[in-house]
Amino acid sequence: MQSPVAEYLETIVNRCKSDRTGEISPASAKNTGIDADQLALAITTVDGATYAVGDADVHFPIESMAKPLTYALAIHDAGPTEVHKKIGVEPSGDNFNEIALEESTGRPFNAMINAGAIAAHTYVDGDGENDRTERIRQHFSKLADKALQFADTEDDTTHRNLAIGHMLKAADVLEIDPQEAVRGYTRQCAVSVSTRDLAIIASVYANRGVHPLTGERLLEPDIVRHVLSVMATCGMYNATGDWITSVGIPAKSGISGGIFGVLPGQLGIAVYSPLVDSRGNSVRGVELFEHLSRDVGLHLMEASPIGRSVLRSAEERHGAMHFQMQGTLLFTQAELIAREIERRECADLPVILDFEATIAVSVVAKKILAEMVDRLRRHDHVQTVVVDPGGFFSDAWGSESRTPTVVGSVEAARSALGT
Repeated sequence: MQSPVAEYLETIVNRCKSDRTGEISPASAKNTGIDADQLALAITTVDGATYAVGDADVHFPIESMAKPLTYALAIHDAGPTEVHKKIGVEPSGDNFNEIALEESTGRPFNAMINAGAIAAHTYVDGDGENDRTERIRQHFSKLADKALQFADTEDDTTHRNLAIGHMLKAADVLEIDPQEAVRGYTRQCAVSVSTRDLAIIASVYANRGVHPLTGERLLEPDIVRHVLSVMATCGMYNATGDWITSVGIPAKSGISGGIFGVLPGQLGIAVYSPLVDSRGNSVRGVELFEHLSRDVGLHLMEASPIGRSVLRSAEERHGAMHFQMQGTLLFTQAELIAREIERRECADLPVILDFEATIAVSVVAKKILAEMVDRLRRHDHVQTVVVDPGGFFSDAWGSESRTPTVVGSVEAARSALGT
């Protein structure tokens, strides 16, 4: 039986099939197996479910979609301070292959244009060009959870990229030979991927650097946050402003016709259609994302109010006030829970704070709720038991005198209270 999710995705793809505007890019035209009719859509959730429709297993060069992935690896290898000295984070407003640097700093504007991407490539660990490109291929393979290979479509080193490389060398951005840097950058753009691969790669970024399928942490959360921020402002060439207002999620496109986007905390999305517009973005790919944004609510500026959904119940049970939390607790959720506890005026009943259905608790939420527990116990003299089988609050109390009774189940909490 076909999943209703896959059926919905097929409906979206069918809506866009008839649009034949755009052209195959000259770079992609070298690939003799390319078909202008190819169209694919895939999504991977942060718990590892993948849905793919259309030509989702057709392979094509990753092209500029390699830029954020290599940028993240460069920050991981060389450290953020070193990389940020040489590569900015501002939109350039120019074409992706413009021969230009920031006037005030002499840096490339960002890592999503060729100048910044060539520089970022050189900060990946490796003893020479071959080591760096192999490390990049292996990292991309870990992200995709399969062995990716290089295609044969990116062997030519363009004179324009060489000019950019020499400009970077003259500005002391590059420490290696410009030709080596450009050859390595060109090679990373030739990694062959499918739409399904890109959705899985994007899901790692949606999951704060942890692979949904393997459970392995591939990137630190602060690196993911930084790279997604740059993608949001610079990732769609000089159409990024249109993209972020109409679709509203971080994304990166490639001249081959692929686009991958990240909805943080939820899923990775990828599309493919080789017909691109004058700015290098897949025409039908952008349409697919626009349909998804409207139907699914992708736009980050339209976030649903989730505060109340985390307080599953607040009621008297078996002679105790039972507050049952669920999902992810951030500042706004913790504030609502603390306010609800205050509103209930629990002075006459013992309290059970139940975090059994909680997925994660942020640092600030932990502080707010630990302080709430402390006030209940020490100021209001309310007998309080915390149900915390996940150990979210194991380091929250600060001292033994502040530590309440903490148990692993509601049954154990009732036993501790004698209710």
